[in-house]
This record gives sequence, C-alpha cells and structure tokens, in this order.
Amino acid sequence: MSDNGNDFTFPVAEEALARLHVRLQEAADESALLDVGYRTIDTPVGALLLGATERGLVRVAYEQEGFDEVLAVLAERVSPRVLYAPKRLDRAARELDEYFDGTRHAFDLPLDHALSAGFRGTVQRYLPRIGYGHTLTYKQVAELVGNPNAVRAVGTACATNPLPVVVPCHRVLRTDGSLGGYIGGLDAKTTLLTLENAA
Repeated sequence: MSDNGNDFTFPVAEEALARLHVRLQEAADESALLDVGYRTIDTPVGALLLGATERGLVRVAYEQEGFDEVLAVLAERVSPRVLYAPKRLDRAARELDEYFDGTRHAFDLPLDHALSAGFRGTVQRYLPRIGYGHTLTYKQVAELVGNPNAVRAVGTACATNPLPVVVPCHRVLRTDGSLGGYIGGLDAKTTLLTLENAA
C-alpha cells in the first residue's frame, strides 16, 4: 500500500503462479511437511477427489460427499498437513483412467487403511477379492469374512468405505439382487456395474 492509501496490485502470470505452487509442493514433500496430498479427477461417475499419504491411497471421494468436508476429515483423522499435490496422485489417477477406459480390471496401488478399523476394516480389506465383473451379496460377504450374522454390519462397512471404486463396494448387492445403497449414489453404482458387465 502506498503512503496516500492507494492499493497497488501487480499482475502475476498464471504460469508463474503454477510453477511456484509446484515448487512449494515439492519443498513440502521433501521436507516431510506434506502428510496428505490430494487432487481431483473427472470420471464417468463425476469428479472424484483422491487423497494419499506416503503409505498409499487413503481416500477416494465423490463430489456429493462434499470435497471440503472430506478434506476436513482427513485433516482431523489423518494429519492437518494436507496440501493440493497432484503429482503424488499421478499413478492413482492413471489407474482410474485405465479402469474407466475398460483396460484395467484390477488396481495395483498401495493403500493406506488409516480410515478403516475393526470389522469395517476387515470387510473393506476383503472387497478387492470380488473380481471384476462379479458381484456378491451382503450376506455372502458376511459369511466369507467369518461372521454370517453380520449382514447389516457389512452394509455399513460398504457404506463407509473410504476408497470407493478402488475398493469395490459397488460389487456388493442385496440378497434379492437389488443394488442397495452406495456412497456415490445409485446412478454411479449402476454405471460401475454396467462398465464391468457385472453379473
């Protein structure tokens, strides 16, 4: 601000700002100041937010979950050091693109299960065993994880899955074959199952 109270602003080229942001991300990563990096990607089921720690992918979120709310939960439950860092998510973004293109049938990503615990965590760790193009019922999953009476708990584990699409809770249906709920909405679940020609 000048002595006479006038504000002066200097235009900064967008390219220069982008380069500065990349340098800040890299410096934060190198200095171990970045605990959770995130980015968003566009997909046939809408925008997805991807979050990763050094251990692996920790969160995949649908836009309807509220990206700001998701980031706030990551800051509270994983670490307050959360930064937009798309480079950390390049591999996850590439594998998701391949999945939606139909060329990838299984993900090969390190996963961080920091947001999964107890029986929910057990179920969520089991879900990747359900193969591409196949489905199981909540009851079948309950039996396969060793707790046949925990059908509702399996439903809750699917509904609270922090890694949808990558950890395929969309492949779990009600006993009568109907879709059941889905964190991304039933349209998204239908799109995923149609993509996989699940039967």
